[in-house]
Amino acid sequence: MREHGKISVLAAGAIALAGLIFSAGSASAEAKTIRLAKQFGIGYLPLTIMEEKKLLEAQGKKLGLDLATEWVKFTSGTPMNEAIISGNLDFASGGVGPLLTIWGRTRGNIGVKGVAALNSMPLYLNTINPAVKTIKDFTDADRIALPAVRVSIQAVTLQMAAEKVFGIGQHGKLDHLTVSLGHPDGMAQMMGGKSEITAHFTSAPFMYQELEDKRVHRVLNSYEVLGGPHTFNSVWTSSKFYNENRKVVEAFVAALDEAMKFIANDPAAAAALWVTAENSKLSAAYAEKIIRDPENEWTMVPKKIMDYADYMSRVGMIPAKPTSWQEVFFADIGKLPGS
Repeated sequence: MREHGKISVLAAGAIALAGLIFSAGSASAEAKTIRLAKQFGIGYLPLTIMEEKKLLEAQGKKLGLDLATEWVKFTSGTPMNEAIISGNLDFASGGVGPLLTIWGRTRGNIGVKGVAALNSMPLYLNTINPAVKTIKDFTDADRIALPAVRVSIQAVTLQMAAEKVFGIGQHGKLDHLTVSLGHPDGMAQMMGGKSEITAHFTSAPFMYQELEDKRVHRVLNSYEVLGGPHTFNSVWTSSKFYNENRKVVEAFVAALDEAMKFIANDPAAAAALWVTAENSKLSAAYAEKIIRDPENEWTMVPKKIMDYADYMSRVGMIPAKPTSWQEVFFADIGKLPGS
């Protein structure tokens, strides 16, 4: 479905359709088309700014490149990874879980790695069940919505929390209660109060919106599980694309840095742009409040990647443990202050 030059892919089953659309819009002799993907939520604000202000195209011009862009929206990182592997996508974005998963899966072939982080943001597990005060209180009558069972950053964080509470080897104790739903659907199902969904492990702005309802309370904050701020979203690509398009990657990193500075310098304008671009029902003032919240940091520097990598390698979710977070990301990001 096209609207104002954008493509929206709302389910994993639409990957094939995305491939057809991309083929039809392949690069012409005059311009190279770069295919990028993001997901729902304000956590992808830097990418929305890049898209709306055409920052990648502008930075490309500075390097002598004539670039066009195709933006795609997915509901989780898993179908994005399939699109990267199949060659139907150049840049994917999502949580640390999907990034580490595809890093481990492709180490011996196309070598997918991170390009940069997008932010450090907490994830909240909310519920409308008054009996659930901690994750110990969930019963078989509860269902927890999250973007993708077992592999999304929410699912991995829930497993890490379960291991801390129930003990080593009990990381999957709550897995049978989880249900794969995109953030908007997960919120709608829980807030409707008529489905089996009684809890939602989600991100901004959905988690903040849910807590405005008196029926909802927070059960878990991912910062508590990780012991402090951690990267929520990152961008990744394949080594093949990286090696064959070094100037494009350079332009992308420069465009992302420009978007980060725009957010820092004018949060109100960034909020207004996001609300308009996403056709959000939130007010610009509400979005600005989220952007300015001290717990939400807009940064390209990865944080606590190894905490997730340690856990995922130990339980067999990825085939090997990286020696450092730098092994998971391309070298460019190591040049940033704080890396």
